[in-house]
Amino acid sequence: MNYRGTLRPIGMFLLVLVGSMLVPLLLSLTEEQSTYPTRQAFAVALGVTVGIGAALLALARIWTSGSGDSEQLHRKEGLFIVAVGWIVAGILSAIPYVVSGVLPSWIDAVFESVSGFTTTGASVITEIEILPRSILLWRSMTHLLGGMGIIVLFVAILPALGVGGKFLYRIEATGPSVSGIHPKAVDTARTLWLIYMGITVVEILLLWAAGMTFFDAVCHAFGTMATGGFSTKNNSIAGFGTHIQLIITFFMFLAGVNFSLYYQAWRRRFLFWKDSEFRLYLLLIAAAFVAFTTNVLHQQNWDLANLGIVMRDGIFTTLTIITTTGFGTVDFEQWTPLAQGAIVALMFVGGCAGSTGGGMKVVRVLITVRWVWKQLEKAYRPKAVLPLRINGQTIDREIEESVVGYMLLFMLWILSGVILMLACNHDMVTAITAAISAAANIGPGLGMIGPTENWALLHPVAKLWMSLLMLVGRLEVLAISVLVLPGFWRRY
Repeated sequence: MNYRGTLRPIGMFLLVLVGSMLVPLLLSLTEEQSTYPTRQAFAVALGVTVGIGAALLALARIWTSGSGDSEQLHRKEGLFIVAVGWIVAGILSAIPYVVSGVLPSWIDAVFESVSGFTTTGASVITEIEILPRSILLWRSMTHLLGGMGIIVLFVAILPALGVGGKFLYRIEATGPSVSGIHPKAVDTARTLWLIYMGITVVEILLLWAAGMTFFDAVCHAFGTMATGGFSTKNNSIAGFGTHIQLIITFFMFLAGVNFSLYYQAWRRRFLFWKDSEFRLYLLLIAAAFVAFTTNVLHQQNWDLANLGIVMRDGIFTTLTIITTTGFGTVDFEQWTPLAQGAIVALMFVGGCAGSTGGGMKVVRVLITVRWVWKQLEKAYRPKAVLPLRINGQTIDREIEESVVGYMLLFMLWILSGVILMLACNHDMVTAITAAISAAANIGPGLGMIGPTENWALLHPVAKLWMSLLMLVGRLEVLAISVLVLPGFWRRY
């Protein structure tokens, strides 16, 4: 491990975080100071973050001065920077919650902060509507930054990283592989952020036109496109009208699609239907929508008077779960056990690779299904050559192994969460769905963390472990998992 080379990127990364804190600080200057001293809170957060970032940059300059060591990043340093960057961001971004008194407990504050940056959307705040707008905006901004990946933003605006930047991008970007939009990681990151922000601005305008206040439109658009789920209302999206719910439903769908397909469409290459993952994504959405709608109609004795509302809630629930957004309009704990089981299955799947969604990713599910099918065929045709193809291209053995390895690690992390939750005396349903929800970056689950409940009552140790699981899921398992290996910390 070349520790010298990691100081400067982490220090510059913290200065990027400082820039994002300026926005809620400016908003806090327009608010009346009452219960929560938000000005002081954001000022302290800025000061601490600037201090640590500047100290790291100064130490990097002193340490490398005259040493002749290269600061070029290799894969090990890239993993280290991504993991440490997200952990530090989660801790420093918790400062406004603690200093303002919104969440006096550091464990709760870190949980809320990590949930925001990982776009999980799980919250321990029970009364959201009484919070100052600056705090609400900060919660939503953590979604904005975490959605496409604050590390990708970091690479996009800091081209001084040079070639090393591509390692940060590859590790941060979601999915087993990401189609290159440009040959350079900096250009790719910039393009992704332009697409991401462009769609976000369109959603803000549509929500505003549909009746939301501009502030609410901004916060909910950030939560939608990041597939995060933080809302400015206690009852999430349920309090808004049908038009607003349908707009958010549509943009959740967009957020779950591989963003490289949007870039290709902008270049007049419409590859959506040619993409196997996108077709499976549509199929899963259609199947879940039919299942949920049929389930509710059956519970209502096939009363078609409310068919429109049932269909609206069915498609919203489908999209909010499969894209791991976590917004809510209905209490799906009132649905049948079969429907709840389908919801848990969708939690595992998640969005497409290269999207802002969490979960295992649709393409991994596709590769796994075809890999299992290939193993079954080889059981009676051992000498047959059976290539695994996606979009007409043969998947090499390295990718097959990485997908299988990811699946195993993902399940082991979830199992660790279930065991720890049970050790904290939580019930089985809560333990299982909380571990899945955290690792897949969803937010709601069943039991104590149902769509109408809150994560505030979980044991403090459970909250810390769930925070770790959120990071594990957001950083594609490996970036956190390698930290436990002794060999990872050895110098070259």
